[in-house]
Amino acid sequence: MPYLTPDNRIRIDSGTKPMIGGELNYLITKECDDFISRKGLSYANINEVMGALACAQAEFYRRVAAPYEDQKARENGEVYLNGQG
Repeated sequence: MPYLTPDNRIRIDSGTKPMIGGELNYLITKECDDFISRKGLSYANINEVMGALACAQAEFYRRVAAPYEDQKARENGEVYLNGQG
């Protein structure tokens, strides 16, 4: 759970874009909490949130993290002895 100071919570809640990971975590957590508050606490709604988070994570990895790692492996050399890339 992203435990931000009250001042930082106010900044993020007022629309300031997150600048550190904890603030981003807080913003995502608040959105998930709001979703459940509006739709109701049920297994189906929890599953919707968990699925959305999992898919967002997978897509971020596929589109951002993996290409970055591939580029760094090309620049700096492969770490895995049997790596293909």
